[in-house]
Amino acid sequence: MKNRIAFCLSDHTGVTIEAVAKSVLSQFSALEFSLIVLPFIDSLEKAQTAAARIAATPDALVFSSLTDPALRAVLRESRATLFDLFELVAPAVETALGQAATPHGGHTHGMARNYETRMDAVNFSLALDDGLAPQRLDQADLILVGVSRVGKTPTALYLALQYGLFAANYPLTPEDLAQPILPEVLLAHLPRLRALTLSAERLAAIRQMRYPDSRYASLPQCRSELAAAERLFKHHGLPVTDTTRMSVEEIAARLRTSPG
Repeated sequence: MKNRIAFCLSDHTGVTIEAVAKSVLSQFSALEFSLIVLPFIDSLEKAQTAAARIAATPDALVFSSLTDPALRAVLRESRATLFDLFELVAPAVETALGQAATPHGGHTHGMARNYETRMDAVNFSLALDDGLAPQRLDQADLILVGVSRVGKTPTALYLALQYGLFAANYPLTPEDLAQPILPEVLLAHLPRLRALTLSAERLAAIRQMRYPDSRYASLPQCRSELAAAERLFKHHGLPVTDTTRMSVEEIAARLRTSPG
């Protein structure tokens, strides 16, 4: 199977254009792609260097979110197959709005909460990780609950960093799972609770990497804990997300829009 090279160019971090490229290229499962991300292309010299590298790569695909028309012109000189995010989308949006776009580099994430808020959210998620500081749960936008190793911590941090949400997480211990209701500290916050689960086989594999051949990582133990957790979630009517086949980004996006 032939491997194609795809470049992702941006005048900022490149996160957005990389996500676009991955989403589009994933639709072509019969082909293999290697992505090369070139961020912070914000000068003529950098654009020329990038164009030369692209021109030297046979059959390269180029995804670009460069906002400066002069830099985009340099990129076109590479003669590669170019998919320019702004040239493809902006004209249609201009027509719909009846207004011309004004290019501003690095504003791709400008509609999210500001940087200081997102950093405050990250610090909050770290402070309330794994059930810490339960007295501060009333400050949380979302509280993730589930058994150990279902993805609560990385999801909480992603929600904080990407969306500026104050996300806490609370692990359900074997002692908690043996009770008929959730821990008392969570009962006052039921509308903000979001439950995470996954398949027993996947959970066992994850735990096995951390604690090989332990009872904690055994399949029967994982099945028992997940069944007990499911009973609690159902009892309290919590929204449940199965993370078995989801990336952190997908989990966070679903939780952000889930009812509650």
